[in-house]
Amino acid sequence: MSATAGSADGVRTIIDKLGIDTDAVVMEIGFDSDIDSALREAVIARVGELHDEDTDEVVDVVLLWWRDEDGDLVDVLMDARSPLSEEGVVWLLTPKPGRDGHIESAEISEAAPTAGLSSTSSVNAGEDWVATRLVAPRGR
Repeated sequence: MSATAGSADGVRTIIDKLGIDTDAVVMEIGFDSDIDSALREAVIARVGELHDEDTDEVVDVVLLWWRDEDGDLVDVLMDARSPLSEEGVVWLLTPKPGRDGHIESAEISEAAPTAGLSSTSSVNAGEDWVATRLVAPRGR
């Protein structure tokens, strides 16, 4: 939920859908002024802190805010995959259709396998964002 459109309970429900537990190590990539600040703040409240892409930690979750104009999606997905634990997940957060920076699902479907990831599901992540769950295939 966005800061203006959602309740705290709605944001917690989204975090639960994203599977972010209190002991998760979470890395964030692509932070900018257009992200859903209520969602981000709720994740921080749940896990304590977000690591940036320079972390040496093995991470459980990567929150990747990505827009069409941000560059090469394959490259950033490969960077996001590197610090993931074996059971880790990348949540690719992209603007919804009709919003500035929207990415077609076909682009995600093409980029993910090239980066060694599989798309498994998508959830509504607020007023302006959709989250696509990307995981490494088993036995990578």
